Amino acid sequence: MTKTSAFEAVDRYFLSGAFESDLRDRVRYRTVSQDISARGELDRYLREIIEPELSAMGFTCRRMPNPKEGGPDFLFAERIEDESLPTMLIYAHGDVVEGMDGSWSDGLDPWTLTEKDGCWYGRGTADNKGQHAVNFAALKCVLEQKGDTLGFNVKCLFEMGEECSSPGLREFCAINRDMLKVDVLIASDGPRLSLDVPTIYLGSRGSVLMELTCTARKEFLHSGNWGGIVKNPASVLVNAISSIVDGRGRLKLRDLVPQDIPPSVRDVLATLDISEASMKRPLDADWGEPGLSAAERLLGWNSFEVITLDAGNADKPVNAVPPVARAHCQLRFVVGTDWNDVVPAIRRHLDDNGYRDVEVTLIRGGPATRLDPADPWVEWAVQSLSEALGSKPAVNPNIGGTVPNDAFATILGLPTIWIPHSYPGCKQHGIDEHLPKSIAHQGMRMMASLFWDFPEALKTAR
Repeated sequence: MTKTSAFEAVDRYFLSGAFESDLRDRVRYRTVSQDISARGELDRYLREIIEPELSAMGFTCRRMPNPKEGGPDFLFAERIEDESLPTMLIYAHGDVVEGMDGSWSDGLDPWTLTEKDGCWYGRGTADNKGQHAVNFAALKCVLEQKGDTLGFNVKCLFEMGEECSSPGLREFCAINRDMLKVDVLIASDGPRLSLDVPTIYLGSRGSVLMELTCTARKEFLHSGNWGGIVKNPASVLVNAISSIVDGRGRLKLRDLVPQDIPPSVRDVLATLDISEASMKRPLDADWGEPGLSAAERLLGWNSFEVITLDAGNADKPVNAVPPVARAHCQLRFVVGTDWNDVVPAIRRHLDDNGYRDVEVTLIRGGPATRLDPADPWVEWAVQSLSEALGSKPAVNPNIGGTVPNDAFATILGLPTIWIPHSYPGCKQHGIDEHLPKSIAHQGMRMMASLFWDFPEALKTAR
């Protein structure tokens, strides 16, 4: 058998409706991790969908408790042919966000798979049920064509809390380092660059979410009687923020920017099309760090965003000086920024600039990760995927958003290769979430190529 036979098996599987059936079975489970009452549904998804599917492929499955109290269980599965063979770790999550029942377009139900205009609609089709369904379907096809012998080992880690910031995942990886010892992580989540551009990415930007608050007093004061002689916390807060980021999105606090963009990262960013045409909406050319391309600003640099800004009652304003002003702000950042020093750096800056009455509170944060685009594992993946596609995929050093890649790259010390089977317009986390059939089919062929070639991977990657 050759790799061509695996592609033919993928085509048969997809065109027969078997993949659609896989996806339909997954979507009907209301695995909303933010809903405590849905905990039983999270367990059922692992027990009734994932465990039988992996067991049928020769995996040994183990449900393992979450190290964080109250966190959902993990599922660890492994298929070991020979300890001397190369081993990959596949990560996925089976939880989803709220379905937003009743808000979807006519004829669409978040918990019922519906085909429309070349796409499958339903909660989880893009994030993440559709993506891991693609990967396991491809693995089935390769296993079938190779006669039940892959020529490598596979370990799988499933979590059911990714949409709640992956409680316990990092602790689980730290505790089970030996069990999770492998050569590389292969995973799928997030979007490709655009609908028509197959992509691999190598990490994600980190994120720090914080609240900035200025409290002047407990009560509102009439602006005619008190304006000009009492502090307005809203004025203080907006000026404090403007000392961090200017009116064109440039970070004025230079402690929050990376030192540079490494040459290997700059090289691959130069090949990416980040434009109005590719992003399907207008871009602001004069926004963000001067002198950088759109790809560099989005994927190779840090950005400070004001997420919310609140003082008084914007819906029913009154002529009064507000007592309190608040803003939720977020720093998205690349490798080279210490996320633990972000809030302290802002605190130092505000103190030095006379804004001592602005309080800064960390809400949550996590590090940035990025495999060097020049790493041999990237070369191997690009070569394998090119054979499935007939052309090279785009290489994205890190997505602009955040996935829990630090658990694998930092804690486990693994090279990480992500192959997303979605696109920016998939409406994940919103109404009418969908997966284009073309992406799912193409994704299955891409994954089949990686799985077929993996026995020889270490010859290239080491």
